[in-house]
Amino acid sequence: MSEDGPALLMVDDRASTFTRYAARALAGRLVLLRFAELRRDLSDDHLRHTAHLPAFWVREGVPLEEEARRYTAWAEAALPVPPSRFCNPSEPRQAVAQRFAALAGLPHLTEQQVTWARDKAAMKDLFRELGLRTASYARVGAAADVERFAAVHGWPLVLKPVDSFACVDTFRLTGPSSLSGIDFGSRDWMVEEHLGGTEWEVCGLVHDGEVLDAWPSAMPCRPLDIVDGAMNANISVGTDEAPPVDLRALLQTVATGMRLDHGYLHMEFFLVDGRLHAGEIGVRLAGCEITANHGHAYGFDVFGATLDVYRGRRPSLRYGERRCAGDLLLPLPGSGTVRRITPREELLRIPGVVDAVLKVAVGDAVAARRASHNASGYVHVTGTSIGEVEQCMRSVLDAFTIDVVPAAAQRTGAATNGEPTQ
Repeated sequence: MSEDGPALLMVDDRASTFTRYAARALAGRLVLLRFAELRRDLSDDHLRHTAHLPAFWVREGVPLEEEARRYTAWAEAALPVPPSRFCNPSEPRQAVAQRFAALAGLPHLTEQQVTWARDKAAMKDLFRELGLRTASYARVGAAADVERFAAVHGWPLVLKPVDSFACVDTFRLTGPSSLSGIDFGSRDWMVEEHLGGTEWEVCGLVHDGEVLDAWPSAMPCRPLDIVDGAMNANISVGTDEAPPVDLRALLQTVATGMRLDHGYLHMEFFLVDGRLHAGEIGVRLAGCEITANHGHAYGFDVFGATLDVYRGRRPSLRYGERRCAGDLLLPLPGSGTVRRITPREELLRIPGVVDAVLKVAVGDAVAARRASHNASGYVHVTGTSIGEVEQCMRSVLDAFTIDVVPAAAQRTGAATNGEPTQ
């Protein structure tokens, strides 16, 4: 991936490995698009590390048409090379970001494509039109709707907002009592049958309508178990342990059905008694550090290849050593102030760990939430098999300690007996 060529306008609503990579690789060819109402999500540290890049702030409460016109005038007057390409790595910003790109005359997802990518019921409608098997599902607006669905499909069920991500406000329902406290008036909801079998993920790059390759990931624990405390990890499988499915053909079916020209795809699917059930798909980079896992597992510059497709170029996927590589998200057990955390240097000494990043430090105020990306940091682990990587991850969890003093305990001076919260 070279530094010349078209400039890229990229949505920046949170610090990420991809953003940091792009900031280094595309200096002079990268412009950041930020939304003023999300300023609180951008740390001062992130703003310092991207201060060398031009950034356009979309003002809060101003019509998007006006902001797009202001952006176009600004880009033509202030930038040596105005962006001609667009990238949105943010799932929750899809609708507003793609509409802004359209108003600014940049490549973008259409309103229909955004609906397929964000509305999970419409997404599954499309999957079925394309001949893919899915879990049974229905839109619901009240507890009675869920109970009627359960009368046909049984319990347990999965309830989620149609536009949720990272398992936010997603619940496993074991019976009518699980519906207590759900505010059906706050969101558009859907319910679906709970599938057994094995849950997998797959990512791929699309250029000129063609899926160039597909990279599977194993999931030691399911996302719904993760938000309830299970190990939070993904393992890219560059070995022959990959699932017995033509994953490139699967992604091509969806990309063609969604009429996608280019981009990064991240899809979840289930194998139940050897039969594939399509789960959900995102038309953006995968969450957590899944994308980086693929670079470690296949020995290539995955972020550079991703930038290439968003800049309209066909990347050269030249792989090196094949192995398994995963990201393990380190626990963030509660909200309060960090009193103690295992140093990065200790984590790097654990066999199999190739990188470690701590997002919090002693003295930091932290806020945990029920989401699959809730974490105090992460490590990257490599190995010759899924099992070897998972074993190393469990060794990391055994060695890792974080002690968070709850705000209530701080106010009252309550003792914690020196026990870490893990």
